[in-house]
Amino acid sequence: MSNQNSTAELNLKDAPCHILHIDMDAFFASVEVSSRPELAGKQVIIGHEGGRGVVLSATYPARARGVHSAMPMSRALRLAPDAVVIAPDMSKYAKVSKRVMEIFHQMTPLVQPLSIDEAFLDVSGATKLIGSPLHIAREIRKQVWNQEQITCSVGIAPTMFVAKLATNKAKPDGIYVITPDQVIEFLHALPITAMWGVGAKTAEQLGRLGLTTVADIANTPVKTLARVIGQAHATQLHELSWGRDLRNVTPEHTERSIGAERTFDSDTDDLAELANHFMALSDTVARKLRHSNNAARTISIKVRFSDFKTVTRSKTLANPTNLAHEIFQVTQSLITSMNLQRIRIRLVGVRAENLVPDSDISTQLQLGDRAAGWREAESVLDKVAGKFGQNKLRQARLISPNYVDSPDFIGDAGE
Repeated sequence: MSNQNSTAELNLKDAPCHILHIDMDAFFASVEVSSRPELAGKQVIIGHEGGRGVVLSATYPARARGVHSAMPMSRALRLAPDAVVIAPDMSKYAKVSKRVMEIFHQMTPLVQPLSIDEAFLDVSGATKLIGSPLHIAREIRKQVWNQEQITCSVGIAPTMFVAKLATNKAKPDGIYVITPDQVIEFLHALPITAMWGVGAKTAEQLGRLGLTTVADIANTPVKTLARVIGQAHATQLHELSWGRDLRNVTPEHTERSIGAERTFDSDTDDLAELANHFMALSDTVARKLRHSNNAARTISIKVRFSDFKTVTRSKTLANPTNLAHEIFQVTQSLITSMNLQRIRIRLVGVRAENLVPDSDISTQLQLGDRAAGWREAESVLDKVAGKFGQNKLRQARLISPNYVDSPDFIGDAGE
């Protein structure tokens, strides 16, 4: 298939190069095109038109016009005015994702999903039965195409960090192999922004030291890095810059956070309206927590202003919670500390972090305690929602002709 580096012709059966990172190509858009062959080769954008819609996915012909994920739909359509826009169908994508993950599990039980369209595989135990990592990658790609009529790209490397970077080289629709003796040369040529944990702020901080490539980080003493970005971050980046990544593929996927967001049709500075949205988002997050049998020790909020500046605030609780009432109280205390009077806002979000099993919630609640009463009330809400739908019963403050339910936050989908 296309975009396959020459090293991939090597027999890797006996090489310590057994980590595969697999990423579906333009997943949402590809799924839609697979069911509508007349769209093959055309500019297709997945997202909602109008208002504050954003691009969730785009085919490569649309990307060639400058369209990319998370771009405002209005700008995307200026770049690609002839593009076909399709509203997202998350249930359809989830079903395809499940079938693709089943293909992965046919090769190895060591599959660690990262998102709906991305996963790590450890195939070290499958090589004797199936073949080299390269052969396994080819088989996976062939099966995904034959079954779903969509493509995926595969990075093969000795570690998870390098395998994910290799996938970037493989895209679209290819395989890229980095053998152990190639790791350092490959890494050191990359810009520092290619590394995990280096965003715009960290890149700017390191840039003040004249560090622009991974090689620069590798050849800078950890203590020097630590003065700028802290000891823990400095140690992690230095280790990764030399290809050292001790993490293993772990098939037990546990959610690290659960969240929901709301983008407004028009910017607002109405604090009462914001409170209603935070109540709805708190309710969505609490339901998700209870559904997954989790509770959160940390609650965070996100606020994006009209100038696109985004700030976050968080609070760690003495006791974990999965109650909307308690989550909402935290969001309000965080909002109050931000002093948002007369500041126009375009997006708000609530996220539950530092998750623990809900069995960790204190069982010392006494009958008649306010917390026990709220738990019983929200349990009733769950039962009603499960039987009749979430809109049949809700907090009184949310019953308003001007209130529109906020959609659940769609997690990052690798493209």
